[in-house]
This record gives sequence, structure tokens and C-alpha cells, in this order.
Amino acid sequence: MSEPMHPGSVRRGPLTASIMLAASMFTIDSTIANVALPHMQGGLSAGIDQITWVLTSFIVAQALMTPLVGWLAVRIGRRRLMLVSIIVFVGASIACGLAQNLEQMIAFRVLQGIGGASFIPLSQAILFDINPPHKHAQAMSVFGAGIVLGPIIGPALGGFITENSGWRWIFLINLPLGVLAFLGVYAFLPKAPKLQPPRFDFTGFATLSLFVAALQLMLDRGPGEDWLQSWEIRIEAAIALSGLYMFALHTLTAERPFFDRRLLGDRNFVVGALATFVVGMLMFASLALLPPMMQNLMGYPVIEVGLVTMPRGIGMFAAMVVISRLMRLLDSRWLMAFGFGLNAIAAWQMTHFNLDMDSHLIIWSSLIQGIGLGFVFIPSNTLAFSTVPGALRTDGAAITTLVRNIGSALGISVMQAIFLINWQASYSELVQNLRADNPVLGAAAATPEQLAAWTPEVARQAAMVAYVSDFHLIMLLTILAMPIAFLMRPARAASQGGAVHAME
Repeated sequence: MSEPMHPGSVRRGPLTASIMLAASMFTIDSTIANVALPHMQGGLSAGIDQITWVLTSFIVAQALMTPLVGWLAVRIGRRRLMLVSIIVFVGASIACGLAQNLEQMIAFRVLQGIGGASFIPLSQAILFDINPPHKHAQAMSVFGAGIVLGPIIGPALGGFITENSGWRWIFLINLPLGVLAFLGVYAFLPKAPKLQPPRFDFTGFATLSLFVAALQLMLDRGPGEDWLQSWEIRIEAAIALSGLYMFALHTLTAERPFFDRRLLGDRNFVVGALATFVVGMLMFASLALLPPMMQNLMGYPVIEVGLVTMPRGIGMFAAMVVISRLMRLLDSRWLMAFGFGLNAIAAWQMTHFNLDMDSHLIIWSSLIQGIGLGFVFIPSNTLAFSTVPGALRTDGAAITTLVRNIGSALGISVMQAIFLINWQASYSELVQNLRADNPVLGAAAATPEQLAAWTPEVARQAAMVAYVSDFHLIMLLTILAMPIAFLMRPARAASQGGAVHAME
């Protein structure tokens, strides 16, 4: 994806600000919608099992588009691709803000994910090219700060905008930001000579897309269609399995597959990709669960939800500040295990959530989880890429980005499906206690009408039980994931490329 550029011919400051504005706009949009989900649910007439599609559709579209970025950058040029991507992203953002129903919102979020998929890899590549080698570390610090900006300010900004202007403005706000980014890129990013694009494996891309799209649709639609009792879900499951089979067969037999088969023989890379998948599930599943729980069950105003969940991003930033120094002194595998341990502790704290608590436990668990994610994310990617040859790093970066985003989308869908199953089971069990002879209810349940008045509270209690069950599962999965760290080979020193890709 690299194009020859001449650092002296560009104004580094304005160009850096422009491309990082685009990248930050994208990462903020990845988290800003979370806190507004309950408000969007009413505005779009969507069920609790449907509104998370607003998140998963964006993540899946971004995941599937990312592998095309390198090929398109060579095919049409990085400058043109960046400008087109900004136009598509901003246009889709405006359409999201004007969407009248869930179907329109999902379609526009897919388009938004497609448009924004190129911002992160292009921004990183451009920063490398416009800075001399001795300034690469400084450039990557700027890049890293822009990337973690989203998890830090996204929830709080989303809460503030939703509270004061309505949820539609969390998308419409991208118009002035996108215009500034577009003008900056147009003015300061020079054109590069056209190069012959590499051959792209569209067969592998198509079969992988078929698998991911069908699997995501099955997981999103399953709870409302009674899973395999529905022919729709059976067909989607069959399509997903067929897509996976065709992709695996093509990858193993094609002369030039979707990604280089040599990566499958690199143990560190394969295990690192697995860790990336787990991190994606852990981070986004809890991010999707907490805002509806706080707003619907505990009555938190949306702006407070944003502020309470913001410590997760602060924790990630704090981990990024110290982790590089610690990796010079300690075995990265132990740092990874420590990170998984912190995530397990955070999930254990979440299992103690209840309807009468204050926000302190949510804040501390979010902060600890953010630190833990940083301790897993950076060492795992650094170790994974420390053994990958330079010629394969582009393929490797595309795969890890794809895997992380698939993990994020699946984590949201699976946890939401399990939540609904547990909610229904808990409600069926608790509602049996709504009897006139129940001594706990006493005289307050003397008539059928008075018993019926307790039904909303029973539903609320059942939902809390279901959320806690999800947090239990996240805790167990995190503990089971800890040995992943020691499946990797230790590295005496991580390569610069590995450290860079850890921030992607």
C-alpha cells in the first residue's frame, strides 16, 4: 500500500491534522452510538434484540472492506481513495441522522462502515511516508493518541449530544468535521504516481464475505426467529457453513489466495490473531451491554452513561503509555496474562451489579477493563508481528483487523442473544411468585390488578439477572483465554513493524 512521497513537498502539520481528524472521526463513531441505543430504539421502533444491529452492521462492513483498502489505494491512489472515503462516510453519516426506520439505519451504517474502513490504514501509511525515519516514533505517538481518542471521548460525547440535541446529531456532527478533513487532504496530500495494482483474490474475498454476512445475520435474527426452529435461520446457517468451507478450500488450494498461506505456519501470528479475536469480543460486548442496562433498568440519564463508561478508554490510554517500557523489562507473555487477569477481575466486579448500587462499581470495573485490554492488545500484536517477515505484514495487518472486527460483531450478537434467552427464563421463573399468597408481597397483592402492577418490576429484576449472567460468561471466557499468552514464543525485542501494527 506504500506509494513514494516526498516529505519536503507537503506541510506535515496541516496534513497530519487532516488525516488524524478523519481517523479520530471514525474511531469516535465506533463508540459514540453505544450510549444512544435506548433512545434510538424508540425513535426507530426497534426491539431490544434488533437495536444492536446498529453496531454490528457498522463493524461487519468495516471488517469486510478493510482487506480491499491496500488494493484500492494502489488502483486509484491514496489521495483519491481518502477523499472518496470521506465523502462516502460523511454522506452515510447524514443519512443515518435522517433515517426513519431500522432498515434504513442498518443500510446507512453499512455504507458508513465501508466509507470509514480506509481511514485507519491510510492514515498510518501516510504518516510513515511524510515523516523521516527518525520521526516515525513521534508520528506513531500522534497516530496512537488519535486512535484511542474514540474510546475515551466517544461515550461522553455521545451522551452529551443525545441529551442536548437528540441522538440524530451524533451522526450529523460528522458533516463539519468531514468537510474540514476533506479540505485538508485535498489541499495538502500530493498526488502520487499511478502504480500497477497487485492481483486481488476476489474469490477468497467473496467467499469470506458470504460466510461473515450469513453468520452475522443468523446471530442477529436468531433470537427473534426461535433459532433452528426457523427455516430462515437454517438457510443462513447453511450459507455460512458453505461460505466458510469454500473460503478454506480456496485458501488451501489457490495459487494466490486471499492471504499468504505462510502466515498459517507462524505460531505467534496465529495465536496473536486468536487473542485479537478475544479482545474484540470482550471490549465491544460489554460496551453494548452497559448503556441499555444503565438507562433502561437504573434510570441513568444518557449523558451520565457516557461519563460513567468513559474510564474504559482512559484505562486503555494509560496502559498504552506504560506498556512499551514494561515490555523492555518483562516477558510480553506475562504482561498479556496480567491483562487477561485484569479483564477477569473487571468482569467479576460486573457480576456484583445490582439495581440498588451507585455508579462507583461501574466506573472502577470499566477502568480496570480498559487497562486490561491495553495490556493484552499491544503485547499480543507485538509478539504476533515480531516473527512475521516484512513482506507479509500488510497481509497480516489486514487479517488481524478483520479478525478483531469479526470478534467484536460476534461478541455483541452472541451476548445479546444469551441475554434475551436468560431474560425470558428468569422472567418465567420470577413471575410464578406473583401470587396473592406470597408473604413477600403481603397485602399489596390482594387483587389481580395489584398483582399485575408488579409485572414491570419482575421484568426489571429478570433483566438484571440476565445481564449478570452475561458478565459471568465474559468472566469465564476471559479466564479460559489466559493460557493463550503462553502459546506464543517469547521475543527478545519486538520489531518496529510489530509495534506499529499493534496500534492498528
